Order: sequence, then C-alpha cells, then structure tokens
Amino acid sequence: MNTEFKALVVDKVENDVEAKIETLTQEDLPEGDVTIKVHYSSVNYKDGLASIPNGKIVQSYPFVPGIDLAGTVTDSKDSRYEEGDEVIVTSYELGVSHYGGYSQYARVPADWVVPLPEGLTLKEAMIYGTAGFTAALSLQQLEENGQTPEDGTVLVTGATGGVGSMAVSMLSKRGYHVTASTGKESEKEYLKNLGAEEIVSREEVTPEKIRPMGRQKWAGAVDPVGGKTLASILSNTQYGGAVAVSGLTAGVEVPTTVFPFILRGVSLLGVDSVYCPKETRDKLWKRMANDLKPDELSEMSHEVSLDELPQTLSDILEGKVKGRTIVNMSL
Repeated sequence: MNTEFKALVVDKVENDVEAKIETLTQEDLPEGDVTIKVHYSSVNYKDGLASIPNGKIVQSYPFVPGIDLAGTVTDSKDSRYEEGDEVIVTSYELGVSHYGGYSQYARVPADWVVPLPEGLTLKEAMIYGTAGFTAALSLQQLEENGQTPEDGTVLVTGATGGVGSMAVSMLSKRGYHVTASTGKESEKEYLKNLGAEEIVSREEVTPEKIRPMGRQKWAGAVDPVGGKTLASILSNTQYGGAVAVSGLTAGVEVPTTVFPFILRGVSLLGVDSVYCPKETRDKLWKRMANDLKPDELSEMSHEVSLDELPQTLSDILEGKVKGRTIVNMSL
C-alpha cells in the first residue's frame, strides 16, 4: 500500500529556502525499520533553523524537518515493535539528516524508537518533546551530581522557552526552590504558575561586566542559553554547586575562568539529548510519565495544524513563542 499523505517540505529556491505543504507517498520516506503514522509533532528552535537558508541544520534538500514525533506503528521489521504500538521518536538524526516529524507518516531506525510509557498520552509526549526530555535530563544530571532541594535555590535561564518552561515545572514538582530568568517582563505570571518562586531579569543574571568570582547565589542551575550567561552563572554558583548546560542561544563562547571550578568546586554538566543512550532515554521517559510529570503539563502548550506550521517556525525564531507548541497532524 502506497498511501498518500501530507508533509512540510523545505527546499532550496535559488539562494532562499521555501517551506510548503506537499503530498508525499511512502516511497518518498527514507530507509528504516519502523513505519509510524504520526499523530503529533512539536516545534523547537532547531526546527525553526531548519526552515531558513543559513540555519545550518538541514544537510540536503528537499527535506522534511521536525526533530520530534509521536504516533502509532503501522509496520515494523524489528521484533521489539508491532503494528498498533504507540511510540515516541526524538533527536538522533531525525529532522536533521533523516526525514522528520512534520509528516503524517515517518520511517525510522528501530533503535531511535521509545515505547510510549504508561501514564503518558501521545499528545503529552509531544508537549514534552526534545525540550522536555532535555529539561528532564538536565534535572537528572544535577541529581546524579548530588543536588537536593535542601541545597538551596536552582536558577533556570531562558525560562519561557521550551526547555526552560519544562525545567521550572519539573524542578518545582520535585520540591526545589526555583528562580526563573527571562527577558520577557510580561511573562512573570506564566512562570509563577509553572512553579517559579522568584523571577529575575536577564540583565540581573548576566550583567555587562562579569566578575571571575561573584556572589554565591545559586545552588545549581539549568542553562539552555550558554555564552556570557553561562559564564555569569558559574561565577555566582555556590560552593559545590553545579550547572547543567544544554544550549547555545547566547553563543558558543563562554568567557569564564578556572576560579569557580578550583576555588568553589563548581561542576559544569554537559547535557546531550541528541545521542543520549537508548537505555537512559527509555528510563527517563518513564520518569517523565511519573515523578517528573508536571501537574499543569496540558496547560503548557497550544496546538497548531500542519498548515499553520510555516508561520509558527518563523515565530519561534523571532522569540514570539512561549512554552511548547505541538503540531496536530490530523488537523
């Protein structure tokens, strides 16, 4: 059966990139072990970059972006999965060098597939998506490093973004005192509803001049921002504290010194949600269905259709999106 279906396809047009909805068939899908009918996908900053000429995400055109998907198996060459199984796929090469989740059908390697854990719906899995998984992995890294709520305040930067919003909510769920940093003055109430005890400005976290050793403000931090922000956080982290870094929206250069590490024993924890081992991935998704699941998870997102997706990708690049946006592939 060679079913026709819709997908968002980005393609080179002279020196520009055009994103439009096209009709594909299963013959257009890449090689893989598991074919999935996609129910939901999600919108990430990385997906926005995939839709512009110099985003440095897409490696060849034409291409279907989307680094997340959740759906139902329609065909499997791997004994671990069978028709009707509800599954999640995030990261690896999905939406980067392998056709992604902005398609009503997808075909992927079996090792990329995670069974939907009990306690989560397909929609909830995409409210999480890569952003939620990254936040959960950041929290797990901190806890494995010895972080507890009793240690003191945990800072979350970029708090209205996907990773930040999820981190605020998960940390609060686990009993941490959370300080949320944002450049959006209008979103204080949103962050408080997620569980933030305090809201601070982006400028307060990252002043113009960063001292090699600042005041000991934070017991730990979840930082999806990087750059000068990360340098400032390290300078102000308490003795024995840790910072879990997962992003680079403020740049890849970190103008810091060795002082926080050798004089305060601060730990810098790298968070990789792309090639995270499958065993860790499966276990963490189960936690996300249980002790990390925010009470307000369903309130942290809004839905768009495939037809609305091109505009949404533009909006996320312009910083107009808060929380999580999910794509309902049936709309």
